[in-house]
Amino acid sequence: MPHFLCPEPLSVAQLKRLEEHKYSASGRSLFEPACQVYWNWLVQQIPTTIAPNTLTIIGLVVNIVTTVVLVYYCPSATEEAPAWAFFLSALGLFIYQSLDAIDGKQARRTNSSSPLGELFDHGCDAVSTVFVAVGTCISCGIGMYPDWMFFCGFVGMFMFFCAQWQTYVSGTLRFGLVDVTEVQISIIVMYLMSAFGGVGLWDNRLPVVGLKLSAFPIIGIIGGFLLSTYNYFYVILNGGVGKNGSTVADTSVLTPGMHIGLILTLAFIIFKKSSTQLFQLHPCLYILTFGMVIAKISNKLVVAHMTKSELYLPDTAFIGPGLLFLNQYFNSFIDEYIVLWVAMVLSLLDLTRYCTGVCLQIASHLRISVFSIAPQGHSHHD
Repeated sequence: MPHFLCPEPLSVAQLKRLEEHKYSASGRSLFEPACQVYWNWLVQQIPTTIAPNTLTIIGLVVNIVTTVVLVYYCPSATEEAPAWAFFLSALGLFIYQSLDAIDGKQARRTNSSSPLGELFDHGCDAVSTVFVAVGTCISCGIGMYPDWMFFCGFVGMFMFFCAQWQTYVSGTLRFGLVDVTEVQISIIVMYLMSAFGGVGLWDNRLPVVGLKLSAFPIIGIIGGFLLSTYNYFYVILNGGVGKNGSTVADTSVLTPGMHIGLILTLAFIIFKKSSTQLFQLHPCLYILTFGMVIAKISNKLVVAHMTKSELYLPDTAFIGPGLLFLNQYFNSFIDEYIVLWVAMVLSLLDLTRYCTGVCLQIASHLRISVFSIAPQGHSHHD
């Protein structure tokens, strides 16, 4: 039976290698030393009866719910949302960041670290990245510029995938001077700016430079994209720890590129070829749909790294985008908006099925519980 149809996500050999996995990270970002003071205080306020994974999932759910409220008011990222919706999103992201930062600390505090927690942490980060990307676009009304909306919507997910890609190659998760913490704080500030000044605030031009305020997030995203891409691909092309400079699984360092390359190519083609302006009219739903697919392949990449396994291209995650592509090929025989919703539901179910299956299988193998005090993993903020 093909690998991607197997009911058991992980083989016995993979589970064995997972047991031997050791978390490895290097580098500290600019804001992290100051944030550590707050995080170290915060974790002391958490009862030791609360499992680390519980903190992670609560943060993720809060972040998703607050972003969905924003999407409800701004489905095309051009509308004006109530001030409280932006405040809520800022609070939601702050709560997510805080809980995500202390889950590993809670694991060590309760002496309950295991590979499952690390996997759970990165899995939630993959999903959170999708919603944060959409919320960011809404906060400054980038939906007015579809091409920039596409770029800004997908670039964060691409960066997250590349971070896991270079980890798969080198065995170590590396952080730059400007990384996740700095980006999240910047987005919280953007939410608050929109809460106080409305989305229209971003249309104001700054004196002297004459640029609209909305240009600055885009410039920041482009700068971060170029710097991070250089750093990631330097490691990917030169830092392989396997045989002859290959990945931790002794596979080609370029293999993961096929996964992210295929989904981004499909997303771009469907965006540009749509006869009904599918992306322009429904950019948030579009990014969320493809985001679920990228979250799935990012999770598979994390699992491949932790189990030192090969990454296979055939994947049920591509069914949703494939339906959109086929529908366009047959001149949008079915309303594209309906197909987009079908793709969204399929992608979400596929992501949920995979993540649930892997977590339950690992928990069963390690004889631990996912959401009670038992061995959990490390946060990337440790």
